[in-house]
Amino acid sequence: MNGIADNIQRIRSRIAAAAVARGRGPEGITLIAVSKNFIQESISSAITAGQTHFGENRVQEAESKIPSFQSVPNITWHMIGHLQSNKAWRAAELFDVIHSVDSIKLARKLSQAALELDKTLSVLIQVDLGHEETKFGADRGQVAEIVAATADMGGLRLDGLMTIPPFFEDPERTRIYFAALRDLRQSIELEQPGALGRGQLSMGMSHDFEVAIQEGATMVRVGTAIFGERSYD
Repeated sequence: MNGIADNIQRIRSRIAAAAVARGRGPEGITLIAVSKNFIQESISSAITAGQTHFGENRVQEAESKIPSFQSVPNITWHMIGHLQSNKAWRAAELFDVIHSVDSIKLARKLSQAALELDKTLSVLIQVDLGHEETKFGADRGQVAEIVAATADMGGLRLDGLMTIPPFFEDPERTRIYFAALRDLRQSIELEQPGALGRGQLSMGMSHDFEVAIQEGATMVRVGTAIFGERSYD
């Protein structure tokens, strides 16, 4: 488990280098350790190493992990996987940030749940820029409508955008998708000032997070490079 701490240190160093190379401060980039398919001991090791943000892909798996860490202060849980509307209430209860809002219907379900739970839920709109059959997200042309609709939804704070580009062996090929999300944020902020709250850009994973940072990422979602290869047995 000591390797997890070493990996986190290496990733943070790479984040800092990528940020400084673009004239940015590394403190403006949140590292989310993607703990899906990893055991609780791995998460505990990451926490001991100072990691405070964790991402899970499925509500069912999160139900078996998150309650175990409720007594640990300053831990933020991010839902980064596709979320069905019938699981919105439980997701709102478990997570602090939902990265995968892709419809007005889902936003309304999360709003209702957050109000019932008396909490404010940070949400990001997932944008489908690669148009792959296996990926989810709102079409680019739908984003402004979702942004406008969420403005009147209690319990939600819309804080930015998220995308998952196609996988390429050469991370440079993902650059156009990251740049497109950054440009979309800019256009929304011009049309609807303040509508994206903190203006987060959640983009970049283990193989391409440095490119994402170069294009403006404020949140990077790193799993394999921290915890190692996943087992799907």
